[in-house]
Formats: sequence, C-alpha cells, structure tokens
Amino acid sequence: MVSSTEYGSHTWELLLTVDHQHEGVKNQFLLPVTGDLHVGGLMLKLVEKIEIAQDWSDYAFWWEQKKCWLLKTHWTLDKCGVQADAKLIFTTQHKMLRLRLPNMKTVRLKVSFSSMVFRAVSDICKLLNIRRSEELSLLKQSEGTLKKKKKKDKNSKEPATEDILNLGNSPVSSGLPANAGLYSKTMTPIYDPVSGSPASSTITWFSDGSLNEQNCSILALSHPTCSPEMLAEMYQPRTLADKAKLNAGWLDSSRSLMEQGVQEEDQLLLRFKYYTFFDLNPKYDAVRINQIYEQARWAILLEEIDCTEEEMLIFAALQAYHVSKLSLSSETQDSACDTEVDEVEAALSNLEVTLEGGSKSNILEDITDIPKLADNLKLVRPKKLALKAIKTYWFVFRDTSISYFKNKESAQGEPIEKLNLKGCEVVPDVNVAAKKFGIKLLIPVADGMNEVYLRCDNEDQYARWMAACVLASKGRTMADSSYQPEVQKILSFLQMKNWTMCSQAASEPENVDMKPECFVSPRYTKKFKSKQLIARILEAHQNVSQMSLVEAKLRFIQAWQSLPEFGLSYYIVRFKGSKKDDVLGVSYNRLIRIDMATGDPITTWRFSNMKQWNVNWEIRQVAIEFDQNVSIAFTCLSADCKIIHEYIGGYIFLSTRSKDHNETLDEELFHKLTGGQE
Repeated sequence: MVSSTEYGSHTWELLLTVDHQHEGVKNQFLLPVTGDLHVGGLMLKLVEKIEIAQDWSDYAFWWEQKKCWLLKTHWTLDKCGVQADAKLIFTTQHKMLRLRLPNMKTVRLKVSFSSMVFRAVSDICKLLNIRRSEELSLLKQSEGTLKKKKKKDKNSKEPATEDILNLGNSPVSSGLPANAGLYSKTMTPIYDPVSGSPASSTITWFSDGSLNEQNCSILALSHPTCSPEMLAEMYQPRTLADKAKLNAGWLDSSRSLMEQGVQEEDQLLLRFKYYTFFDLNPKYDAVRINQIYEQARWAILLEEIDCTEEEMLIFAALQAYHVSKLSLSSETQDSACDTEVDEVEAALSNLEVTLEGGSKSNILEDITDIPKLADNLKLVRPKKLALKAIKTYWFVFRDTSISYFKNKESAQGEPIEKLNLKGCEVVPDVNVAAKKFGIKLLIPVADGMNEVYLRCDNEDQYARWMAACVLASKGRTMADSSYQPEVQKILSFLQMKNWTMCSQAASEPENVDMKPECFVSPRYTKKFKSKQLIARILEAHQNVSQMSLVEAKLRFIQAWQSLPEFGLSYYIVRFKGSKKDDVLGVSYNRLIRIDMATGDPITTWRFSNMKQWNVNWEIRQVAIEFDQNVSIAFTCLSADCKIIHEYIGGYIFLSTRSKDHNETLDEELFHKLTGGQE
C-alpha cells in the first residue's frame, strides 16, 4: 500500500469519453493515471471500466485539442504529451463516408479515418476495383462551388437517396485486406474488353462478393446523362480564377481524414488528381476507364476545360449517340468479335504511347540517325493593330529545333532564324472543315514567351510537324519510338473531325430521340437551336459509329488529352518580386505562369530541368531551382501551398513507375516527395 500523499504526487486524473451508440450507458470516465502509463495500458483500463461487452479492436484515442490520433500504443502518456487537461475520445477508426465518384454516383462506405489519406484512397480503390489508386485523391468542395447546390437544397425538404450505392458491409472498408487476385498479372480477365461489362465467370473476384454484378455495372458502364436543368444548376467556372477554386480543396495525402476536419457521413469527391493514366487495360480496368471517361465528360460539359466548336461536337457524338446508346443496348454484351478486340487493343496501344511517351517497338529505333522534316510552311507573325504577316518559307526540323530559310535552295546556308522548341508550349489551331491546320508555338525567352504560328497545307503534313513539335517540347527527337504513334494519334483525331453531311440527319433531326442539351456545354446550347445541334451531332457521329463501347471511351479520353488545356490544375499565386497576382498551371511535366487577365502563358518551367524545390512553411512560400541558374518563388493565394508542393512531388513520383514493378507501390517514397516538413 502507498500513502495518499505519495499517490497524489505521481497520479493524476484523466477524463476519457467513449464514443458508443448505447443509450443509458455511461460514456465518460475519470481514470487515475500516471505519466509512464502507455497508451495501450490506458485502453485496457478504460475497457475494463466500460460495462459493454463488444469488440473494441477498431477503437483508438482521438486527442480533440491537438487534432491527432494516439496510434502508437507503446508510447507513454508523457511521451505523447498528454496531461490532465487533455480531452481524449475513445472512438472507432473506421467510419461511414459518402464519396461522389467522377460519374456523379454517390457511394457510401466505411473508411479509415485514422490512416493517411493516401492509404485510405488505396483501400477505397481496391473496394471499387480501380487499379492505380495513386492517381486519385479526395477533394473537399470549396464554398464557392457549392452556392448553387445549397440554394437547391433549401427548396427540397428531403435529399434524394435512391442514387446512393451502399457498400458499408464490404471487407476492405472494414479494415480487412483486399483480395490480392484483383491485382495479379496472371489472373483471369474480369471484364469484357469490348463492352466493359463484368465477365460472369469471374464476378466472384470482386472483393469476395462485396461488389455484385449490378454494382459493377453502375461503376463500369455509363448510364443515361443528367437533365439540362441539373447541368444548369452545377458549378461552371467562367474564368481562370473560377477554375482555381476547383483545385483548392484537395486533402493532404500525408494526414488522416479526422485530422483534416472530415466527420462521419460527410461527402467528399473521389477524383483523378494526377493526369498520368498508367497501364490502362480494358480486361481489368473497365471501372477505371469509365470513371476517367466520366471525369473528362463532365469537365467538358461544365467548361472546366476549353474546346472548339468542332471538338465539342466530336465529344457530343462519342458520348451522346454512341457511349450512351451502347451502354443501354444489351446487344453489346454478346458482340465480342476478334476484329473489335483488335481495334480496342490498337486504341489502347495508342493511348499508352500518349501517356508514357514510348511504345513497345524496337529499342534500336531510338539510337539510329535522327530523322529530319523539310517542307514549305507558312509563317504567321502577329503584328501591331491586329494585323498578321503571312509568308511561305522553307522549314527544316532537326533534333528539337526548327530553322527556316527563304527557299529550298538557300537551305545550305545560314537560316533566317532558328527556334529551339525544348520547353515550349505547343497549341493546335485546327479547323478541319475550313481546311485550317495551324500550330501555335509559345517559345520561352528571357522576358516571357515568343509567339510563332505555323500553317500546314494538309492533314498529313500537319500530323508530322505537330508530332515533332510535341516531342521536341519534351526534349525528344523524331527518333524517339513514340513519334510514329503520335502521328497516327493526331491523324486519327483529325479523321474523327472530318465528317460529311448525313442526308437522314440533315432532313429528319426531329425523328431522333436525343436531348442535345445534355451532351454539349451551355455555351453551345445558347448558340444553336436544338434541331441544329442534333443534325450536327449526327454528322459528327458518322466517323465514330463503328466503334465498340470501350474503344469509344478510349477515343474520348484521347481527344480530351489532345486539348491544349488538358491536365492543367490552376492556382492563384503571387510570385516573389511581383506586384500582381498570376495563375500557376500545374501539369504532369511542367509549371506554367499565366497572365490572369488575358489567360496568355508568360513562362513555362519543365520538371525535367528542375534541380530542387522546397517550402518555407513559416511564410508558406514555395521555392524552386531549375537548370541554368533559374529560380522562382511564390506564395499560393487560392489554396494552401502544401497542395502545390504535393502536386509537384506527386507527378515526380508517378514518373518513376514502371510496368516491371506494377504490383508494388513505394508509399514511403511518395510521402518523402510530397509530405514536407511543417
């Protein structure tokens, strides 16, 4: 026995709250503890006091004031810094969360609120059968993007719940390991590679049955689109500042949901954060391909990314009259003929080349003599007073540079000008119907960007020069194995744009059951009448009508990737030494400084030229050093600087992936590159 004075000198009382659902049962306990008591021992003492017999294995202590979990059960209270004024809540680590997927469907499932978001997203993706979870993250909608929705909610007394897919009893969300078979190279294909529907013989692979065939269909197949009224009520960014709001709410991947203020039954968005889609395979990735397609579709409909009228009609034709109809048609389930599979494989091969910058062709191609292009092209230089000077020159493309001469005969001498395209921005300026094939080059110079326009005579010439410019901007030459596939991809996209008038579509658009307002952005519904839109969508459909369902989605994704603004996430920043705000565009391979007023690029910095980057957490400033003694520093005004820091580190992490190691993910490296030291 110890005396009361000795007891009082070492022991103090700690108030603990138990988060349970049992009415009439005590939920607060005042326990005598000592500083050398470890967290696990405190749990044991508390459970012995609670008069409820249940499984407490998922419970842990949440420290309310410090907003942190006490998960290291071998640490003592002294080491954790817990004192008598601490408010500790004994609560479950896995809680229910609502996630809105890219296809606008809401799923309700149990998620770890104590794991880092990176790990939680990995568990969610295993449950939803989405490979490559590192490409996705969780997004909290900012207040600016919720205004319209809140107004609608006030008028409706009861929120609609029929669209919520409840996966609350799934094994992954309960903290159990996912079925390893889903990620095995040798497993049986679980989707039909043409229709994207689950293969019935392998439906049991889905997380031990937590996803039944109906739920798989909801996630892997596209369904009838929203009404024009619903589209009108959704947030549509009008300016670059509006687009910056879309990216302000990304959660910190190195902290838990609970630490970031997320509560049970909250709704978050599950989105593809990084636009580098690696190792897409229709046999395993029907859900992933469909969700990428849906994210692209909504980005175009809500004008989160700009496209021309011609491109909008192609997107409408692919999604409206093709994907929607094939998704609803039961005939596609049995149409897996060999020729269609070959087309899907070909489209997939092109897509992989686009994303990875390489193909499976002979490696010897990359070490042969570097080819060159030589042609007569028109050079367009913007002049003052909005006039343009257009003149034909003899152009020679060699390595990563373009030189131009007065004519072919003078090509042996000194060029009029030599343009180094490494690090430049390449923007297509094409109107197939008007036979306009232009390439806009924004070349970095000391005081900003030098604009150069090239005009080609035909599609073939444009495809060859455009592909060469795209590769040169990344520091690659035409000897790279991705050059020919890039040419074919551009020609394929031009072919989709090159449609002819369909007599039936022109004469009888009223006979077609279609709401064109659901398939084009509001800007174009205001510009054209409904019958005009239907006729033009049907015209565009002629070139995509023979595609299978999965191929149509892959083509849609390819067309999305061809847009100049693809993959750019915008943030409002203030550069060091500047007196005005600018927009920073973050892409998978570069950073772009953009004038907020005009939307014109000012400077581009490639990740390949980056030596190091760091964050001054006290003043929330990001500093980056590049080759040739170039350094920049900026503070982020539209979001936390940690989001941009994580974006840069995340893209560098994703660039290290290899198909040889596609079943392992170096989580430690990800946190090393993105975590930061606050």
